[in-house]
Amino acid sequence: MKKIYTMFTLSLLLIVTSCGKEDNVDELVDITTTTPETTTPTPTTPTVTLSTVINDFIWKGLNQYYYWQEEVNDLSDSKFDNDDDYVNYLNTTPDNETFFESLKHPDDRFSWIESDYEVLENQLSGISASNGMKFIVYRRASDSDGLIAVVTYVLPNSSAAEQGVVRGDLFNIVNNQELNISNYYSLLYGDDLEYSIELVNFDPNSNIITSRGITKELTKEIDFQEIPVHKNQIIDIGDKRIGYVMYNRFLSTVDTDGDGTNEYDFNQLLIDTFADLGNQNITDLVLDLRYNPGGSVQTCTYLASLITGQFNGEIFAKQLWNTKLMEYFEERNIDNNNYFVSQTTSGVPLPSLQLNKIYVLVSNRSASASELLINGLAPYIEVIKIGTNTVGKNVGSITLYDYIDDNGTKNSEHKYAMQPIVLKIANKLNYADYADGLDPTVELRESIVNYGILGDQNEPLLAKAIEMITGTSKIHNTVSDHIFYPAPDKYEMKNQKMFVDLPLKSINQRKKLK
Repeated sequence: MKKIYTMFTLSLLLIVTSCGKEDNVDELVDITTTTPETTTPTPTTPTVTLSTVINDFIWKGLNQYYYWQEEVNDLSDSKFDNDDDYVNYLNTTPDNETFFESLKHPDDRFSWIESDYEVLENQLSGISASNGMKFIVYRRASDSDGLIAVVTYVLPNSSAAEQGVVRGDLFNIVNNQELNISNYYSLLYGDDLEYSIELVNFDPNSNIITSRGITKELTKEIDFQEIPVHKNQIIDIGDKRIGYVMYNRFLSTVDTDGDGTNEYDFNQLLIDTFADLGNQNITDLVLDLRYNPGGSVQTCTYLASLITGQFNGEIFAKQLWNTKLMEYFEERNIDNNNYFVSQTTSGVPLPSLQLNKIYVLVSNRSASASELLINGLAPYIEVIKIGTNTVGKNVGSITLYDYIDDNGTKNSEHKYAMQPIVLKIANKLNYADYADGLDPTVELRESIVNYGILGDQNEPLLAKAIEMITGTSKIHNTVSDHIFYPAPDKYEMKNQKMFVDLPLKSINQRKKLK
């Protein structure tokens, strides 16, 4: 995965001052005529600690790149009169995560900071400590703090797969504790690598849970790599050859050990998948993005080009950065748009399906690059969305490290890195206002008691797409049942990503402390 660089440094400004000496007073002079003693205050040089250094990295990174920089008063270029004021400001909030949060705009739901950049890099690469079980946690009733979880899919070659966990399995007990709003995050997303779940049956109408008498012992594998193409198959119905692809992350290349060699090339996997669909002469495509939280904008552009192919060189997406960056790009004739392409940046040809219509399965887990794909294709081809309203992440981020030079040397004093929102992304028609999500063409919510099998013709969302393709039913809106979600948690927010390659290194307009 291409690393993104920026450079910020901090050094201490030393101010040398002289102290005023006491005036000499002649003992014979009458005290009433004695000149009063005067002293000159000694200026205090602000103390620079490691916390100061990290806060300096945070402030300068956000001042330079943050999408809402102009609207956050504390990020103003003219905020501080002198360097001492600036350092004193950095020292007012020694906790770095709290300082970062204090600079976020109220509309920012997605920027985050990590104390270890390797953790952040793994998140962007689809690497995590995982037992392979993907799930959604629901409220059991609108007025209850009691929760129940349903398995959405299981990753191959994982602990959950080995234990026989399957899509649609329900559980509400983890480590012998019943799930509720207060404990579910620590139990399911905590640091423990092992936990047990008890499978149950659930009647949402009566809110009654009955045990199936089955317990699964699950173990998380450190640095587990998710493969983004989860399903790829052909469904033949009459004269229709329907391609079905479940795509769960927009991942590009992954260098797991940092040696400069990519252990995974997921762009090539995506290319091979679509080459196979083309070779099998599919007539229609169902793209399942219902659990796809996003990822690389470049990979998203490749996917749009694979689906179509007839719009090479046309604008797919427009990147809208903050004012000073847009002026910087304009002054230097930097084109920050994304275009439909016929090959990758490394020259690999992209096969194309030449489609004029696509069916996309979506949910409230479809975010970022998933929404970008839909929005970017909409001016060119018909995009039929089946499912529920999407997340509404119409903004993208970059990774900022604390580099101390232009050669890629990281500051050895700390490992902080941040992933701030730096742009809004629009389609060819300049439409980017979908912060509340993209509405489905056909509303169809997954039922907690009838999830179905992914790729099976009877799975409800796929079945609806097949019906529309084969003409066996008309478009109409249906909702299978009403389930209440718990409030979005920080795990899901951080999991919803859309990131771009940094088009420049550092153009920080604030002078550095000397």
